[in-house]
Amino acid sequence: MAKTPKTLVIVESPSKGRTISRFLGSDFIVESSYGHIRDLPSSKLGVDVENNFAPHYTIPLKARANVKKLKTLSAKADTVILATDEDREGEAIAWHLVQALGLHEDKGPRIKDKKIERIVFHEITERAITEALAHPRAVDMQLVDAQQARRILDRLVGYTLSPFLWKKIYRGLSAGRVQSVAVRLIVEREREIQAFVPKEYWTIVATLLKRKSKNEKVTERGAEDAFDATLIKIDGKSLEKFDIGSSEDAEKIVKDMDKAVWQVNAVEKRAVTKNPLPPFTTSTLQQDAFRRLGFSARQTMRVAQQLYEGVGLGPQGPVGLITYMRTDSVNLAEGALADARIFIKKEFGDPYALPAPRRFKTKSKGAQEAHEAIRPTDPARTPASVKSYLDARQFRLYQLIWQRFLATQMPQAIFDATSVDIQAVPPTSNHQPPTYVFRATGQTMRFDGFLKVYPIKFTEATLPDLAPKEPLDLRELTPAQHFTEPPPRYTEASLVKTLEANGIGRPSTYAPIISTIQDRKYVERHDRRSLKPTEIGFVVNDLLVAHFPQVVDLQFTAKMEEEFDAIASGETAWQPVIREFYEPFAKNLEAKYMEVQKHHADEATEEVCEKCGKPMVIKMGRFGKFLACTGFPACRNTKPLAGQEKQEPQKIDMACPKCTEGDVIMRRTRKGKMFYGCSRYPKCDWASWDDPRKKPEEKTPSEDHR
Repeated sequence: MAKTPKTLVIVESPSKGRTISRFLGSDFIVESSYGHIRDLPSSKLGVDVENNFAPHYTIPLKARANVKKLKTLSAKADTVILATDEDREGEAIAWHLVQALGLHEDKGPRIKDKKIERIVFHEITERAITEALAHPRAVDMQLVDAQQARRILDRLVGYTLSPFLWKKIYRGLSAGRVQSVAVRLIVEREREIQAFVPKEYWTIVATLLKRKSKNEKVTERGAEDAFDATLIKIDGKSLEKFDIGSSEDAEKIVKDMDKAVWQVNAVEKRAVTKNPLPPFTTSTLQQDAFRRLGFSARQTMRVAQQLYEGVGLGPQGPVGLITYMRTDSVNLAEGALADARIFIKKEFGDPYALPAPRRFKTKSKGAQEAHEAIRPTDPARTPASVKSYLDARQFRLYQLIWQRFLATQMPQAIFDATSVDIQAVPPTSNHQPPTYVFRATGQTMRFDGFLKVYPIKFTEATLPDLAPKEPLDLRELTPAQHFTEPPPRYTEASLVKTLEANGIGRPSTYAPIISTIQDRKYVERHDRRSLKPTEIGFVVNDLLVAHFPQVVDLQFTAKMEEEFDAIASGETAWQPVIREFYEPFAKNLEAKYMEVQKHHADEATEEVCEKCGKPMVIKMGRFGKFLACTGFPACRNTKPLAGQEKQEPQKIDMACPKCTEGDVIMRRTRKGKMFYGCSRYPKCDWASWDDPRKKPEEKTPSEDHR
């Protein structure tokens, strides 16, 4: 009997393979590459700059056993299907598999009688896999070249620039082409905050009452009948923010309005509509998951990948719950739009179903291939129906994606908005009294529309029924002092938004960028949410800005992203792009090394080493500046700078929640991160990243600290 032909399908991960296996027959064998199987070597540059930047790829030690297994299986198979992810990274993995497994041949895609096929899909469902198998293609070398160009350029910058930092600062530092731009943004924002000078301004709010009858004057009535209005005009001139700049200015206005006559000047009522936001892209998912769920970018992508590759749903087995999570497109498949309309009409009724699908157009700068937005693979698979199969994070992220997608296919929310201008005229005197205009606003919801599934913060404010020329009574006139605030520090959400707006990075790079700058200790979390540069972050950034401004220039970095896009679309070859950057960069780097050799010196001090009597200098170390003896290596004496001596743990007024005998104290890890622990350690091992004095609802969701 003839042997049944076998088809080998190679994906990146075992979980993705298990999900795909559900839709394939016994003729298919599904195996995983476990991510990249080839990369540039870690011990050397791996790029031949003298030979048109030819890369030298190697198979890492940890991947060799798996490559050997895949090579054996591919030799026995009649067809090898490369089913890696649909983006540039996935295309590159497919190409590396072809190279490492010996599947390539100069004359065509066949080796002996073996077929090599590449398939792509947006979601791991039976419909999508069947469609992909019916339309295989070759590996797209334009996408591969775009990924290679990014990888090679990043290697040239990081591998050659890092030793320069070692000479200027200390060994072990590293530089990155895109990561250094992110650090620059955070450093420059911090300096804006440091240089910020608050400016004073005042507002004046009137608390007013509507009369119950025409001649009634009300002096004592419950606060439930009152409403507030803010001063917006004086003598017909609109107030600017700083027009009332001092308490004297505010008091003068308040005094002038003593015994003023108050009446309604104008009433405007109108309907206000609010449209749903577009479906999620990678960046907007990361932003919303941070704001709503407290997830870091890395957490979001890790959980989204689990939902995409497949989660076990009991008897159903592993099911891919969402579409591919690395995308900058807001396009939605026609089938998904039809499914959404059917579900919405059945679940919420006709008023919530659109007569025609709502479609969105991608506006992202430098948007990549025509992918699809992030959405649930089946709108009818509600978060509640799968909750018991998901862990807490998987459920919350799936719910967010499901809600956002359903909302895109539901009607606008409609609000009734009311604006009332109120005139206050002081008593007449010998001079013409000024006229003050206050404005009160109210808003109520008429129809929730898409907010039925995707709630947003909304405070309903009602105003009494008022008419022009209607008299009002003043309950209270309140001047309030304010000060301008510095720009906020970047959060992961706002940093991703800024990077995307400037055309820096692509969907696959946002999370690694943010993780890398924190792992390198250039940036740290402040107040558990915002990003603050460390001392070494300031030093490295300033050095790069001074010596390699092009590397950390936003516009130049965005231009490089556009060059990668041009490579992906076949408009240009990758080697000229690398050469145009590298040749002037290498020349500048060589000049800077010569400067370092001539002028490098540590910062001198008047401190004398107490061990050998030689002068001490200020050096930069992994955890900041410190004093070191110039007699090194004979004398290895070091000590902290004045004011940086090790601080004793700080006790707070609270007993240990676990043992109740010790006190809660604030400590710092060796890397400087603050945590709370028991003063009886090691007898009591209680510790927490969260302030135990805060109530659970006051705590900020944060990343795992395992």
